[in-house]
Amino acid sequence: MQPSSSSPLECSGPLPPIGARNALFLDFDGTLAELAPQPEAVQIAPDLVSLLVQLAARLNGALAMVSGRRLIDLDGFLAPLQLPTAAEHGAQRRLVSGEIIRVAPPDLQAVIRRVTALAQRHSGLRVEVKDAAVALHYRHAPELEASCLQAMGEAARNAPGLELLRGKYVLEIKLAGISKGTAIEDFMAQAPFAGRLPLFAGDDITDEDGFSAVQRMGGCGIKVGEGATRARYRCPSPAALRQWLQRAAQEPLERISP
Repeated sequence: MQPSSSSPLECSGPLPPIGARNALFLDFDGTLAELAPQPEAVQIAPDLVSLLVQLAARLNGALAMVSGRRLIDLDGFLAPLQLPTAAEHGAQRRLVSGEIIRVAPPDLQAVIRRVTALAQRHSGLRVEVKDAAVALHYRHAPELEASCLQAMGEAARNAPGLELLRGKYVLEIKLAGISKGTAIEDFMAQAPFAGRLPLFAGDDITDEDGFSAVQRMGGCGIKVGEGATRARYRCPSPAALRQWLQRAAQEPLERISP
């Protein structure tokens, strides 16, 4: 589902405070870290890992990553930290205990063949094969958006149980019914997240389900950057979001506000 072009929920004021009763969910690309020309070229701030460690401790472990990336890739960026994580939009989830829950991977071979054939004809396209999804990146060939959308749309329609997800210069075919929203709901049903008010920060269309989920539970979504959104709050950039998190890590929990 696409966000509406304008949202009556959106707030242009300060970001919400992070209190002792909150659970915090964070996207990675475009939210904690700036976007890069290639996914593997992303650079994280030098103090990001230590900041997340501090926040997780202050929230008694109620902090989780929620991303479209593979779990192994997220762990590589945040090593040695291994937070509770929903990877590939929730197709993989690592619990607080360290247990990893994976959905049965779909048969993606037909999709891979189709999008790989398209990418071989255009050097600006890149295919990313994940454990339970296939993504087609066209950041370096935005003029090919219509062709990419046609190819990925047809591939999804011919693959029962799969659906097409649109993001920033990327199209992804994944399992239907799996989303960042359902991943957050699953976390919120278990300790230490249960009974808290959730906050979720993300930057892309793929985060809209997460915004809706936390707001149904009485929490708040925070949209990083521009674009239509259902989130109640907006933050201008990953750097500004990290400043908000830094204040939360440094000040008494009951007094935190940006």
